[in-house]
Amino acid sequence: MNIILLGPPGIGKGTQADTLAAKLRIHKICTGDIMREEAKKGSLLGKKVKAYMDRGELVPDAIVISIMKKRLSRNDCKKGFILDGIPRTTAQAKALEKTARIDLVINLTAPENEIIERITGRLTCRYCGEIYHVKFARPKKHGACDKCRGELYRREDQKEAIVRKRLEEYDKKTKPLIEYYRQKKLLFNVDASGSKDGVAKRIWKVIDAFTKKPIKKREKGK
Repeated sequence: MNIILLGPPGIGKGTQADTLAAKLRIHKICTGDIMREEAKKGSLLGKKVKAYMDRGELVPDAIVISIMKKRLSRNDCKKGFILDGIPRTTAQAKALEKTARIDLVINLTAPENEIIERITGRLTCRYCGEIYHVKFARPKKHGACDKCRGELYRREDQKEAIVRKRLEEYDKKTKPLIEYYRQKKLLFNVDASGSKDGVAKRIWKVIDAFTKKPIKKREKGK
């Protein structure tokens, strides 16, 4: 099964994608993780990507599509995958259709103030990448990672001014995808408010219902 998780930044796509990938035994593909890794390496591509991310802007379609095609061509995607963070524009969606079949699109929703609180409260370990939250998942020792004792910091793209700009970018460029996939009858909305376990149950209910329906064979990109 090939699944897309849609939703604004901070909605919990990464957490839910991890849970689903483990349960369905398929791979999660997060373009954000891939691009942050490139930025960390300091490659030419990484420097370009970092500049866009630090400003709270979406990375241009051409770069994202190139990364997506390269990742989906790997053998570990043949049994299925979950896409987290892509597509973000209709241009990316159309390019994706030429590369792989999409079976289901799950659109996660939550109030904007809740999303802002989730993102701006995040803390990330500089060493191992473990994520904490000043309210919902506090480290045992202030400023230090529980796992490796590394320094915790707040990423530039998680500061409130940047978060609000990211949400504005989402409304302008990514929300049209909701109607795009609704017209293709692939879209299912799921309330992402509340606990992650509660959200996971709601997502699984959608997937369970979907898998019980007769599946018509479709050509790639149809």
